[in-house]
Amino acid sequence: MQKQERATGKPASDLIDMRIDELADWRGKVLARVRALVHKTDPDIVEEWMWRGTPAWCHDGIVCTGETYKQVVKLTFARGAALKDPDRLFTSSLEGNTRRAIDIHEGEKINAAALSALVRDAVALNSSARKKR
Repeated sequence: MQKQERATGKPASDLIDMRIDELADWRGKVLARVRALVHKTDPDIVEEWMWRGTPAWCHDGIVCTGETYKQVVKLTFARGAALKDPDRLFTSSLEGNTRRAIDIHEGEKINAAALSALVRDAVALNSSARKKR
C-alpha cells in the first residue's frame, strides 16, 4: 500500500484507519471491507485523504471515494458513468454525466466480485486516459 501524506502530516492510510475506528459501528466495518476489496483488486492503488475528510482510492486518478453518512456508506466512482455495470451496483447519482455511486445500507451484502470488476474497469479507464495525454 503506497502512502500519500496530507496537510495533517499524517499518511492518508493512517487517517482512513482513524476514520474507520472512530465510526465504531457498521459503517466502519463496511468502509474497512470496501477498502480491503479495493486493495485486493489493485495492489497499486494509492490512498488519499480528500476534501472534508473523505477517503479516496486512486490509480492514475481517482477510482472511487468512500463517504460515510448516518444511513449509508457511499462509494462514488469518479468516472462511473463511463463504466459498464452489468450487476447494477450503482444505485445513486445515476442522472449525472460523470460520476456514479453505490449506496450501501446497514446489513446489505457487498457483491465482492462485481465491485472488484468495477474497480478494475475504473483503473483501466484512468490508465487509458492517462496514456492519451
